[in-house]
Amino acid sequence: MREIDLRSFAAAHRDGALVIDVREPLEYVEGHVSGARLMPLGELSSHVGELPRNAPVYVVCASGNRSLSAAGFLSAAGIDAWSVVGGTRAWIHSGHPVTRGTQAAA
Repeated sequence: MREIDLRSFAAAHRDGALVIDVREPLEYVEGHVSGARLMPLGELSSHVGELPRNAPVYVVCASGNRSLSAAGFLSAAGIDAWSVVGGTRAWIHSGHPVTRGTQAAA
């Protein structure tokens, strides 16, 4: 499985990377990486066709466990997927801002 450290992810995020959040909707609205699209892990297979095959996709969850599983699934489907080590918790603890609510504002 491919993982990306928080520092490298932060740089990719600043550059406009595609981020998907595989947590459940309630977790997402409590705080998510700005710009992240909600695609709960249990529904991920129905969203594979929406993801690019020519650019990296960064997958985030709460701590990195679900995103690692999701990145493995996406990689097997031909997506250049990367799991963010430490997930949203690490993002917040590192001082990065989050968006609250249902909007995935950039």
